[in-house]
Amino acid sequence: MYFDLMEHSACEVLFQYQLSKTDVKELYSTYTACSVINTFSSCTAIMLNSVTIHATIKSSLMPKPLKILLLSLAISDLGVGLLVQPFAIELIVKWVQRNNPSCTTYASFTIILTLFSYPSFFSVMVISADRFLAIRLHLRYQELVTYKRVVSAAISIWIFSAFLSLVLLWTPNNISFLIAAVIEVVCLATTTFFNYKIYLAVRRHTNQIQALQLQIQEEPGQGENTANSSGLRKSALGAFYLYLLFLLCYLPNICSYIFITLYGSGTTIKGLFVCTLTLVFVNSSLNPLIYCWKMRHVRHAIMDILRKIRNLKRKLLLDC
Repeated sequence: MYFDLMEHSACEVLFQYQLSKTDVKELYSTYTACSVINTFSSCTAIMLNSVTIHATIKSSLMPKPLKILLLSLAISDLGVGLLVQPFAIELIVKWVQRNNPSCTTYASFTIILTLFSYPSFFSVMVISADRFLAIRLHLRYQELVTYKRVVSAAISIWIFSAFLSLVLLWTPNNISFLIAAVIEVVCLATTTFFNYKIYLAVRRHTNQIQALQLQIQEEPGQGENTANSSGLRKSALGAFYLYLLFLLCYLPNICSYIFITLYGSGTTIKGLFVCTLTLVFVNSSLNPLIYCWKMRHVRHAIMDILRKIRNLKRKLLLDC
């Protein structure tokens, strides 16, 4: 009885996205484009996140708390590319063909979507919090942000996401969209706060270094201070662009949840939802670039992997 109720709720949520003949005519091009984007994004997400996971594990210089958070993010993004996006493509194709899936299919998609998408979302927020604490606490960071606490936080993210997937299964559709919208708005606001504080701190440090340079231009170490100042400015710009990209990927999806809750699921809303959900999935392909490739330790580990692959190919060609 309980599982029947869950399947019924999942059908109630996703049934409204099934297309009529009129919807198919108006949304065929949009859904086809989303399927193509998801196919390409799924391949890149699998490739980039697999390399990132391997590089992160191999990196011995990276702090353990940061390594755990990056692994959590990369694993969730890998799950999105490996499981969620192929499932979403199948649903989109069936909707276009008007071959409506069963309630069990909808329930399975809801579980997989929530189980892998939200850990990615939460991991980004926790990484922003970790960077904020590293800047704010300075020497106390290692004392307060311990390996065990970070592992507990990562495990809590996955447990909460699993619990949330069950909650969204049996709640009515309007409440499900409201819950999803509230969670994403709160997390997005929290991430905004952390990144704003990080930007202010980096800008303040940059101004302090520039003021110090004016006072000690004739003393040794000027070149080192200049390099530090330049690095801080690049870090501030990098943090802003990373957050902006994250915002662009998730904010449209939040707006679509609000529109669905307020106005129901018309033809335009159906197309909007699939497009914004595709944009969220694309973020899983971008996360390895924005959060891992820009980090020196992971970048060096990836370069070592690519160098070994190149040497192996060269050796195989010589043997042939």
